[in-house]
Parts: sequence; C-alpha cells; structure tokens
Amino acid sequence: MASAFVRGAWPHTLVKLALSTTSLTWIAAPAMAQDAASAPAPVPARAETASATSASIDPNEIIVSARRRSETLQETPVAITAVNAAMIEDKNALNIGDLMGTAPNLIITNQSSGAAAANLSIRGLTYADVEKSAEPTVGVVVDGVFIGTSTGQYFDFFDIEQIEVLRGPQGTLFGRNTIGGVVNIRRTRPTGEWGVKAEVSYGRFDTLATRAVVNVPLGDMIALKGFYFHNETDGWYRQAQDGRRRGGANNENFGASLLVTPSDTFEALLTVEKQVQDFDPVLGVLTNSGDAFCALAPAEQCNRNTTDDIYTVFGEPNAGNYSAPSATLEMNLDVGKVKLTSVTGYRKSDEWQTQDFDASETDLYYVYRQQNYEQFSQELRAAGDFGPSFDYVVGAYYFSSNYDLDQWTRVTAFSPGVDPREYDDNPQHVEGKTRSVAIFGDFNWAFADKFRLSFGGRFTRDKKSLSNAFGGVQIGEGSDTFKKFTPKIGVDYRPNDDVMVYASWSRGYRSGGFSPRAGSPASASQAYGPETVDSYEIGGKFDMMGGMLQVNLAGFVSKYNDLQQNTNLFCAVCATQNETVTTNVGSATIKGIEADFTLRPATGLTISGALGLLDSKFKGFVVGGISPVTGAVIPFDFSGNDLIYNPDMTASLNATYSVPTSFGEVVGNLGYRYIGRYDQQISIAGLSGDTTDGPAIVTGNDPRVRTDEQNLLDASLTTRFDLAGTEAHVTVFGRNLLDDRGTTHGFTVGGLFGFGTGREPRTYGVTLGVKY
Repeated sequence: MASAFVRGAWPHTLVKLALSTTSLTWIAAPAMAQDAASAPAPVPARAETASATSASIDPNEIIVSARRRSETLQETPVAITAVNAAMIEDKNALNIGDLMGTAPNLIITNQSSGAAAANLSIRGLTYADVEKSAEPTVGVVVDGVFIGTSTGQYFDFFDIEQIEVLRGPQGTLFGRNTIGGVVNIRRTRPTGEWGVKAEVSYGRFDTLATRAVVNVPLGDMIALKGFYFHNETDGWYRQAQDGRRRGGANNENFGASLLVTPSDTFEALLTVEKQVQDFDPVLGVLTNSGDAFCALAPAEQCNRNTTDDIYTVFGEPNAGNYSAPSATLEMNLDVGKVKLTSVTGYRKSDEWQTQDFDASETDLYYVYRQQNYEQFSQELRAAGDFGPSFDYVVGAYYFSSNYDLDQWTRVTAFSPGVDPREYDDNPQHVEGKTRSVAIFGDFNWAFADKFRLSFGGRFTRDKKSLSNAFGGVQIGEGSDTFKKFTPKIGVDYRPNDDVMVYASWSRGYRSGGFSPRAGSPASASQAYGPETVDSYEIGGKFDMMGGMLQVNLAGFVSKYNDLQQNTNLFCAVCATQNETVTTNVGSATIKGIEADFTLRPATGLTISGALGLLDSKFKGFVVGGISPVTGAVIPFDFSGNDLIYNPDMTASLNATYSVPTSFGEVVGNLGYRYIGRYDQQISIAGLSGDTTDGPAIVTGNDPRVRTDEQNLLDASLTTRFDLAGTEAHVTVFGRNLLDDRGTTHGFTVGGLFGFGTGREPRTYGVTLGVKY
C-alpha cells in the first residue's frame, strides 16, 4: 500500500509524513482568537484543552474541529451543529438518540436487530442495515476513529466534551461512507488533576444507570483517566402471554485513558476500553392478512397497528450478547511551521443473538446469529500554513476490516424448544474483507479582502471480497476494487465580523460491495457499484443584536446517483425461495432548507431552535419483481415511492433558564421536537400499470413501515449545590412527556411476514451526581 503513495503525485514531504506517527486532533484556542484564514493554534496546555469547549454555551465561544482545524462555530463555512458538555447536562441527554431533532434534518433511531446499533439519516441519506458488509451513509467518529458498522454507534453521552453534527457529504476530510454527513464525538481527556465525576440515575421501566469518571495525576508528564458506565433496563414491551417486561438490556462500558506530555511540543493519548451488552432483541408483530404467515399465526396476532399495538409482543424468548474491546492512540507533535497528526484505531466485536423475526407465538422464523468483526485504521495528517492567507491539512488514511457471520434458521418448524443450531443442518456462513487506502488535502486561501476560497479532495481505493456458503458448500464468492476521487470547493465572504455567507459544491462516495444475504451463486458473486452524491449548498451565519442572537441558514440540492438499495427477490434455488440483494437502482434528488438559532434575551435564559425541510424523489428506480398474474419476473418501477428516513420536516425548540441561588443554582430545561412521518423500508403497498408484462408501477411503500408524526416533549429540572466542598446536583427529568408512541423501525419480508420496534414511551426519573 505504501508504494502506491510513493508513486502518486503527492509531495515528498507527505511521504515522509506517512512514516511518522504524530497527531493534532485536540487543538483548542481561546474564544474568537483565531482568524479564519490563519494557521491552526499551537497545542495548548492540558487544562486549556479540556475546558475550551465546555466552559460556555455561547456558539461564538465553541471551538469546532469539523475541518480538522481549530475554528469557532460561526466562522466555519460548513452546515454544522455543535453540542458541548454543558448543553448535554442541561438537557439530560443520555445517548446519541437524544440528538434527533436537535440538528436540522437529523434522524437517529435504535436498531434492535444489532447490539447498540443505530440507524442514522442526515438530509435524507441513510442505509438502515445491521450487516457488517453494509457500511453506513452517516459516519460516527469517536475520538478521531471512524466506526465501520452501525453496530456500536448508539453511544453513551456521560463522558463527552463535545459533539459536532456535520450535514452534507464529508468525503474530503472524513472519507468514504460519509455521504450524508458525520457525527463527530469527542470525549474528555485526562485533566492531570485529582477529580471525580459520578452519577446514579433511576427511572421508569426499572432503568438504572451508574457512571463514574476518575482523573488521577501521575507526575508532571502523565495523567490518567478511568471510567465505568453501567446501564440496565427491563424494557418497555409487555409479553402478552404472561405480562412480563421484554426488551431489557444490561450494558457495561469501562476503560482508561493515559495522557503523556514529555514536552511542550509532543503529547500522546492512549485509550483502552471495552463494551459488553446483554440484551433481549424483541420485535413486535406487523404481519397482516396479505402475508403468508398470517394464516399460520393466531388471528389476534395479525393486522395489528403500528402505534399502541407494537408494545405488546408475542414472540419466543430472545437473547443477545455483544463484547467489543477497542483501543485508540492519538499523538501530537508541533514542529513549528507544521503540526503533525496520527490517530490509530483498533476495534473488535464478538456477538451472538437469537431472534424471533416473525414475532408471533407460532414458531415460524427463528434464527441464531453469530458474528465476529475486527477493524483497524490509521490516519496521518499535517497541518500548517504558507503565510497568513493560506493554510492546509493534508494526509493519508488506511482502513481494514474482517468479519464473519454464521446463521442458523428455523423456518416453519413449529418446534420452539429446538435450538436452531441443532435444527438447521444447512446454516449460512459469510466471510468478508475490506481494505481501503486514501490520500487527501484540504486548503484555505484568503485570495482577496473578506473573501476566502476553500478547496480540496480525497482519492480513495477500496478492495472488497465476500464469500457465501450454505451447509459448508460455497455458493458464491466475489472480489472487486472501487476507486473514487471526491472533491470539494467553496467560497465564503465576510463583509464584517457579524456576517458570513458561503457557497459550496462537494461530492460524497459510498463504496460498492457484495450482498451477504444472497442465496444464489449469481447474486452472491455479483458486486454492486458505488453510489455518489453531488451536493450544492449556500448558507449564511449571522450574529445579531450585539451577540444576543445567532442565526444560521443553509439551502442545498443533493443529486444522489447509483443508489444502493436492498431488494427482496424470488429465488427458486434458495432454501427460503427468496433472497435479499443489494443493487444500484437509479437516482434521487433531495432538496432542503435548514435553519437554527440561539437567542439569549436575558441573563441565564437561552432559547434555541432548529428547522429542517426536505423534498425528495426517486428517478429510474426499476428492478425485477414477480408478476402477480404470471409469476414471471417483470420490471417493477419504484420511482414513486418515498425515500426512507426522509421526513418532510424536522423542528425543535428548546429553552434553558438558570437561576443563581444562595446554595448554588437551579437550571430548568424544556424541549420540544417535531419529526414528520417517514418510511423505514423500500417496499410495496400496491401495484398498478402492466402487472402481466411490466412495468408494474409500485404505488408507494407498505404503510406498516411508516412511522407517524412525532411530537416529543422533554423536560428537566436540576439543582446544583455545594456538598461538603463537592459540587453536587439533583435532576428530575421526563422524556416524551406526551407519550407519543409509534415505530422506530418497520420491516416486511417478501409477502411472508412483518415486524417492527417501538420508540421509548413516556419515561421519567431522577439523577444524583457529584463532581470535584
């Protein structure tokens, strides 16, 4: 791989950089200290780094690293929402799902078919799948490391310094599989001083969370941070047969970070951690009278609604276990004119789970899935400037992953007591590999007074392979290489210190691959191609009323080409008579408008809000389907269907009021989020047109995979006070106070059955915490 870089057109200095192991991820500067066209600030002292982004909730004070530089939020010509530690605490946000609605056009739901798995959509771009070969369209980056699968993305928010939600393709600096955007999560660093932050929370559904972070100084040059998080719940589903709670989980996350600073110009941060989760991946039944399995299940378990009914479940007991150790090494070196960066990441996961996919009490479709996954990544960067008007970030990136899956299935066995591993003598075995290398550069040039040009690009080469076998007999194997250059160019104009307007064009790229659910030799060995997005955006950031009001606006058009979509097809040679394959199916256009604001009308009062509007449509989405008249394969046209996870509108309004008291302060927070209805799967509601010879016109997605409009009201009241020299707090909180119920995930399977999961109903609780 290294020789490929040497042969490229990059300067010899970049080749030297590729042999070094250094880093510049955690630069922070005092508020408003860095002009947008200047070079990145030097690596600061530990205390400055730890506090720069968490000490204030003023957006002008927030330092972001969205462009791998230290810039204030309002100076960054990118559509970005930043949430720092103080905001998270005031909102009593628990995990990444609580971000939904906070940023415009952002959807985040939990996927029960995988451990700590998230379905993320930004600006209507998503790919909701838990298979390890199915790479996300929205990247989740934790401490500079990209998480390569949706499993493990549903992140805890206790030990967080800042979160940045970058909207739109981020292919230049963050790489492939970020065509929708990036959720960039930065955790706190060791402080080098004695300190403890601990919290215990108890809420509805017997939800108990205990969390602690301990900082320990180990001399002048070494600082240690240890952390432990525990979260358990009985779940919010009820088993119809006996009334017990279902959907419970027990999650443990623990580890340590070691920060070494032998000099003012070098530092190294090593984080080692492990996440362990035991969970019940329960599903609600969505099978209706048009599905074959409805005739085999009790009548009351068919034709159920997707609101209240989804919380009563009938299926067999399920269980799952997820174990994921990981390590991150970040190193910083300041050599004067150039700041050097290295971020090394390693992540491994072992998981197994059983799941009753038909979700009825009749034993119809029950599986045992066992998976192993391993990823390694290395990023090298150099950042600097050529005078006051030109700065740069250049680098190289390597990523590799390996995974394997074994699945045993009971299909219409009517034998609930039999282990699938004993029943199925023809189990599926899948193995996959990915190797990816990239070089990139991003540049700022202040070419005229008040004008700046931002430009850059990334060249990525991916090699993927996958083999698929049933019962030890290989049915298909494929290997392919995908290459893409993803450029970006933009210009911004600052007529004064309070206004910035910008325009940009960027291209995002999501790699091609192979279908792990393919059941025929032809499908298993056939690669699907990459998909790309060309995004055109204009925007503005405005400080008004003497800094009392900040308003950010953006409008965009995204041209989505060669879409990758899962399609369920009839398969005569497959054991289940159908297979799910991924294909490139045409194009889509997504248009949108986004706005967010922050207003401070009085001391202690902050009001913020966000609005996202989307308009999207498919073009040329035609795939093969089975004629209901002849049974032959004919063209099915899905162009009239809605894109998934694509609500017409998202909106939020949040108010935080802090009142000082004789003993400390009282902070109240009230937040409202609106999420418009959206579909969760490309499916078939009905057919028109020529259903004999084609094309048959699909009349929309199945209504069972559609979530209704959501009106989510959250509130918390926090009292902070001194307790024997220690800062303490008590928080009373409520989430989804309107008890708005419905699905977060719905899926139908080829005319056989349907299933879904429900969002968290009304919940409430109390949190006690200390910090010193």
